[in-house]
Amino acid sequence: MKEIVEIIAKSLVDHPEEVVVEEKNDGSAIVYELHVAQEDMGKVIGKQGRIAKAIRTVVKAAATREKKRVTVEII
Repeated sequence: MKEIVEIIAKSLVDHPEEVVVEEKNDGSAIVYELHVAQEDMGKVIGKQGRIAKAIRTVVKAAATREKKRVTVEII
């Protein structure tokens, strides 16, 4: 799932080399922290957070198939 977040983010931004996804285990859930360049932040979040919500939806759907709890944080 980390790869899914990374592929989606790299396709959205102008500086794909600065995209970093960190995986952290938070007890009952896995947290993916997405780091992008400051000028690309708006592209990843989107208008009214629609793109960020779509990324989270795709990752949660993939996690459900593997019976895992996952959250995505954009930092």
